[in-house]
Amino acid sequence: MQDDNGLGRGLIVGFLTGTIVGSVIALLYAPKSGSELRRELREKGEDFFEDAENVIEEAKGKANELINDGKKKSEKLVADAKVKVDALLKEAEKILKEAKEKTSTYLDTGKSKVEEESEKLKSAIKAGVDTYKSAKEKA
Repeated sequence: MQDDNGLGRGLIVGFLTGTIVGSVIALLYAPKSGSELRRELREKGEDFFEDAENVIEEAKGKANELINDGKKKSEKLVADAKVKVDALLKEAEKILKEAKEKTSTYLDTGKSKVEEESEKLKSAIKAGVDTYKSAKEKA
């Protein structure tokens, strides 16, 4: 896009320069009096400045359009990015919640098993101690 602007700008500058040079050469070689020549040079100069002002105004308008288009595109990109980030955050929160629930379940299950095994171990130790005491009393 920038290459297109550079090419267009070059064409406009070349056209204006060619117009000026051609007009000046035509006026200088035309058989006219000095006052007529000066008047025509002044008119051509005014025409040139008017054309240049029109080109500048047109360039300003196009520049504003490009800026506005760029702003709209960047706003759309930012809005799209926000939507995607929100979706990712919701997914991450869901995964974290599921992980917490699973961890809590595993922890509760593990705690129950440890308590069961602890009770079995206590019973086995008590039975061993009781057997030892009764064997000692018999001997």
